[in-house]
Amino acid sequence: MAALLLLERLTPLERAVFVLREVFGFGFPEVAAAVGRSEVACRQLAVRARRHMEVGRPRFEADRREREELAARFFDALRDGDVDGLRELLAADVQLVGDGGGKAPAFPRSVFGADNVARVLASIFPLLARIDASMEPRELNGQPGAILRDRNAMVVGTMTLDVLGGRIQTIRSVANPDKLGHIGPVADAWAIARELKQARRPTD
Repeated sequence: MAALLLLERLTPLERAVFVLREVFGFGFPEVAAAVGRSEVACRQLAVRARRHMEVGRPRFEADRREREELAARFFDALRDGDVDGLRELLAADVQLVGDGGGKAPAFPRSVFGADNVARVLASIFPLLARIDASMEPRELNGQPGAILRDRNAMVVGTMTLDVLGGRIQTIRSVANPDKLGHIGPVADAWAIARELKQARRPTD
């Protein structure tokens, strides 16, 4: 993911030379023939491409740290059911996308807007603590996220955050058991839903 992001900073010609030379290991005569430039020009393009890649790395690490810090604040607010704390981390047009695949309860297919998303999240996650479920922060598919586990450490679902410009743009929640098995043993999501429903009821 990091390499792909950095490659986007190169011109098409620099990218082609860099990939052919550094990824596939072609010699400069082969690279020159492939891109229609002289060997000398390809060597210069390769030097420029490597320089751009090196310059980009510190910025990428800074972006990554920023995403991780924002994600940590998000999951803290999520555990606390802090609507205001969640809202200030979300883009105005944030989208919450749920995927239960018809095989598990999930969020509505899409929820839009910072206020709506913050309220939906804040209404659900504090209840999870009542049934001893936990959020385990984890990088998933190159994005900050978390694994939701039940009291027996079985996987209930995952959540990933798309972050851009210091705000969360999209939240993707996956509860479909067919997409969770590679993480670990999968919990009975319907049983979890029943426990959550019970936890919502007021106690005497």
